[in-house]
Amino acid sequence: MKVRFLGAARGVTGSCYMMEVQGKRFAVDCGLHQGNSEIEKRNWNIDLYDPASISFIMITHAHIDHCGLLPRLVQKGFKGKVYATPPTVDLLEIMLTDSAFIQEMEAEWKSKKLSRHGKPGVMPLYKSGDVFKAMKLVHPVEYNEEFSPCNGVHVLYKDAGHILGSSIIEIRIQEENDKRVKLVFSGDLGRPNQLLVRNPSYSEVADFLFMESTYGNRDHKNEDQSRDELLEAVNYSYNEGQKVIIPAFALERTQEVLYSFYLLHKEGRLPEDMPIFLDSPLAIRATQIFSKHYSYFDSKTRGFFKAGEDPLKLPNLKLMETASQSMSINTYKGPAIIISASGMANAGRVKHHLRHNIWKKGASIVFVGFQAKGTPGRKIVDGAKTIKILGEELAVKARVFTINGFSAHAGQSHILDWLSHFQNHGMKVFLMHGEYESQKVLSELIREKFDHEVHIPEYLEECLLKPNRVYESRMEPGLESPRINWDYVLEELQGKVSRLADNKNIVSSKSWTEQVEMRDDALEAGTILSKIISSLHLADSDSNSTDN
Repeated sequence: MKVRFLGAARGVTGSCYMMEVQGKRFAVDCGLHQGNSEIEKRNWNIDLYDPASISFIMITHAHIDHCGLLPRLVQKGFKGKVYATPPTVDLLEIMLTDSAFIQEMEAEWKSKKLSRHGKPGVMPLYKSGDVFKAMKLVHPVEYNEEFSPCNGVHVLYKDAGHILGSSIIEIRIQEENDKRVKLVFSGDLGRPNQLLVRNPSYSEVADFLFMESTYGNRDHKNEDQSRDELLEAVNYSYNEGQKVIIPAFALERTQEVLYSFYLLHKEGRLPEDMPIFLDSPLAIRATQIFSKHYSYFDSKTRGFFKAGEDPLKLPNLKLMETASQSMSINTYKGPAIIISASGMANAGRVKHHLRHNIWKKGASIVFVGFQAKGTPGRKIVDGAKTIKILGEELAVKARVFTINGFSAHAGQSHILDWLSHFQNHGMKVFLMHGEYESQKVLSELIREKFDHEVHIPEYLEECLLKPNRVYESRMEPGLESPRINWDYVLEELQGKVSRLADNKNIVSSKSWTEQVEMRDDALEAGTILSKIISSLHLADSDSNSTDN
């Protein structure tokens, strides 16, 4: 039995475990890789997945970093069944359709840009037709109802308490030699007492546990504090006559924020004349699906629905479906709350709202979710003085709030508590879906508290899983993160500067207008290099302050 880690290994996107059991290949999750250009290239290297040979896929939940590669796999030959809970099935359709739309629009934009330079266009990663084909393969499975997708493999979905429909997947495997092995995949674990969803279920026995570790080195604030912090941001910008921008994931985070505003409204603490613009067609559709599947919520939320109240609606909530409605927000005079995707501020309508507001004193930017390295959201959270948005370098003058209490992920103490319910000794734990520094902290705690052996796989690492909880790891050197050849990069830069200097007389002979354009381009290149150099100095100072 083998497992290969095709994503979320020492990172938080592209979740995919490729399993091989008795000649059958199947996957747990097939997420989109998101981040810098090198990471996103992984979405195109689909040969690693060998889609046509995959028998079936099990989806833990509908976040795009766990399901977003499914249409691409279908496009390249996958024809097996896909299993997910009923709410996840409904959410998959809107999430993947939206993803396809983004892929198509980005490809169209890049193609137009290339055509202006006489170069051929590019194809999208996948299209809406691929989503349609993928959805025909999806089969709903309920929590706690065991099924067998193939001989020798028995599967049980349990509530992960992360988002609506999210799952822990338990797999019992009957080996040919009559040995039995149990695998548990945590998916993304939720935290106890989270808004809307039920608490995570527990597992008690596993030979091999594949566990998320997003917040493996820290805990969250509680919900009441988070609601107070949210209100602080609202009151700050309300009093300044400015806007509150909330980059929020369309799925779960938006609904939690709406629910929080609903509770603040019931408590009489929310300004009644401050409109809330929900500016995301995807988030609007996701909210409708949440209301449809309210029976999967916790008892408190179900109680609101049974009493005839929808806690995802407010009197001052305005749904902005069209692009023209979205643009009108930025001409609205007076304070307002804008909830818009994406949650890491790296795509979607929120970029336009940030461009209009991030440089204004009195405005607020409220981050309510994890910000991955390399994203605009992470740069803002880390204290960037300027940020490039839609091609324009903008000063960050708005007040920045980071409210981790809204996270749908378990914090460190929650992870350890969940892990404490396993009753067997000698379990092997694989830490996934987390940044490496966080994972190292968590791994040491797990060894100290539970005496479990912990392994932190690398991208593309393969492990042979044997009976008696033994595993062997194999990694082809250099595959996980190819070395950056800085000597080549610097030689190229120096060569271009030298060629420009050698041709200074030719440059000087150009018209004044042409010279101004060339100068501006050269200075912009210099500005980019200055930012890189400044980041190195910042890293040095951070390191020195830590040592002190």
